[in-house]
Amino acid sequence: MKMVLVSAVALIDADGRILLAQRPEGKSMAGLWEFPGGKVEPGETPETALVRELREELGIDTHESCLAPLSFASHSYDDFHLLMPLFACRRWKGIVRPVEGQRLSWAYARDLRNYEMPPADLPLIPMLQGWL
Repeated sequence: MKMVLVSAVALIDADGRILLAQRPEGKSMAGLWEFPGGKVEPGETPETALVRELREELGIDTHESCLAPLSFASHSYDDFHLLMPLFACRRWKGIVRPVEGQRLSWAYARDLRNYEMPPADLPLIPMLQGWL
């Protein structure tokens, strides 16, 4: 089974809310809410991939030093296995905006279960609820 490495982030604003992005139409699992991030490309570290993805998808800049390892997800889908480190980030420059047209929502950790999420993201919710 193919292994896919995806790096994700819990962006946490000054009010303690976490950013979620809705997967757009045309992508697998369209309509589900997830932590921002993306595939780690060859030659990238998970942190480097996140810095790139945050710039491309949300129009913000951060540094690898602002990404704190928090947890990870390991989940088998039908045609691949996903390994997804989750980082926490409280410092970035710029205003979060949906560069790729995706819907965004800021949610408190206690409300994350109100969002329909991919199966791999679900085990990360209790970790965030206990941490924040």
